[in-house]
Amino acid sequence: MRLRPDEAVDVGSSTPRDEARRALARAFAAAEIESAELDARVLLCAALGIDHAGLIRDPDRPLGDAAALVGAFASRRLRREPVSRIVGYKDFWGARFEINAAVLDPRPDTETLIEAALDHVGGDLGRDWRILDLGVGSGAILCTLLQCLPRSFGVGVDLSPTACAIARGNLEALGLASRGAIVCGDWTGSLRGRFDLIASNPPYIAHGEIPSLGPEVRDYDPRLALDGGEDGLAAYREIIPALADLLAPGGVIAFELGSGQRAAVDGLLRGARLAACEVRLDLAGHERIILAKAEPRAQP
Repeated sequence: MRLRPDEAVDVGSSTPRDEARRALARAFAAAEIESAELDARVLLCAALGIDHAGLIRDPDRPLGDAAALVGAFASRRLRREPVSRIVGYKDFWGARFEINAAVLDPRPDTETLIEAALDHVGGDLGRDWRILDLGVGSGAILCTLLQCLPRSFGVGVDLSPTACAIARGNLEALGLASRGAIVCGDWTGSLRGRFDLIASNPPYIAHGEIPSLGPEVRDYDPRLALDGGEDGLAAYREIIPALADLLAPGGVIAFELGSGQRAAVDGLLRGARLAACEVRLDLAGHERIILAKAEPRAQP
């Protein structure tokens, strides 16, 4: 039987740090949260303003004034709010990104997109790559590519003004503001010019499947970033027809895919004079990334 948040965690100002950590972990485990031990440690450290080393160094130090915040963090996690949303940031590819309710929580599977894009670049890291990120959200993809390609310039597009503000803030925090621009708009409508690398993690969940998602996603990720229409392909249908005119010669497109969508997205690409050149699997072995290039022009 799942415990209520208000009866699951009993900590006070005199509770030692390590005892509080164990109390949070027990409550999370009772709530069937798989990452109970890790979540307890991360939330406790965030509430105390310390790192893991500080927790190890002073396990018997009482919580003091942070006890109320520890309890509040625990209650939020027991309501299945993701840890990253509670603490306000998510680590991705070795960098820290501010997030809020307007942006997706960056997933480890999206790092597969970064790996695929960098493999396309190969050893040519010093070239002045032009990057486009459609549906930029927190800026995790755009910022990571800019960090890995130090002479590149990138543009991120998002419909949400709040998401655009978060992405701009992350660009600035990572020292990338001079090499990145954020455009608030609907996909490709306001774009001109050509890009060597176009990346996108668009909304791809079929509308009817959203209620069955886990509560951390269903209740806390923005619907705008999840809902891909009746079949999950609405965003691809909007984006793909414009890409041939935005892709530089020799450039590549990298899309994140939903489960079972490879064939449909491949068909949309072929209909827009683009050809899929590779599919990448995610950490669980699912087809997650599709890479595409412009189709070769027919010889006269």
